[in-house]
Amino acid sequence: MKLSEIKEILPTLENVQFQLENGSFVPEHFHVTEIGTITKHFIDCGGIIRNEKVVNFQLWNADDFEHRLKPAKLLNIIRLSEEKLGIEDDEIEVEYQNTTIGKFDLEFNGQNFVLKNKTTACLAQDACGIPSEKQKVKLSELSPGSTSHCSPNSGCC
Repeated sequence: MKLSEIKEILPTLENVQFQLENGSFVPEHFHVTEIGTITKHFIDCGGIIRNEKVVNFQLWNADDFEHRLKPAKLLNIIRLSEEKLGIEDDEIEVEYQNTTIGKFDLEFNGQNFVLKNKTTACLAQDACGIPSEKQKVKLSELSPGSTSHCSPNSGCC
């Protein structure tokens, strides 16, 4: 989700709720403690230099059980970060500490913002020797007269 998308959604909501992919919710007394830009400048295993930039939201649970972040307040924080930090309309990444600090992509399911689990990937699979996915063949579809078969006790397998 891009920053412009959350800015369009927030005015339509009564409450801001974040939900994890497993269905559990970030406690409703969370705080958005940071909004900023994170830039990652790196080289992948294939030698390609890459740049990534995201808008980062950090969620934090405090012992302030009476705290409720309303949509208008979050929208004001976003606008202030755009004005003061020059934040652009990039994809949003959310930091949230559950058992450890996790980084999540953000989606909206029509009612709640959903923290989508991120995964790692090799960005240069062709350059670092990752084999392509093997073709799956059903044994039932192999012809019985095929010359590439083994018989029991032949020692070929």
